[in-house]
Amino acid sequence: MNRIVAVLLLSVTAVLSGCTTSSPELRPYTAEETRELALEALNRRGLSFDEYHAKKAELLGPSQKNSGFDDRGEMSAEQTVQKLPGRAS
Repeated sequence: MNRIVAVLLLSVTAVLSGCTTSSPELRPYTAEETRELALEALNRRGLSFDEYHAKKAELLGPSQKNSGFDDRGEMSAEQTVQKLPGRAS
């Protein structure tokens, strides 16, 4: 009888000690990680082409705009190339 009580007590102790262990602390997402998660969720939504690009522009904000391209995504041939100082062309 003592063996059964000892095994039962040991089992209960093992189960309770497993329940009390804490999970590792979660760190908050960085701004870049949050933006990437939002873009991944946007890709899964199945929006039309125009809706997708409108939502993507909202997520990326004005800093991600392609400045060297026109509104059709083509680069202007008349755009001047800036030369770096100290470099020969």
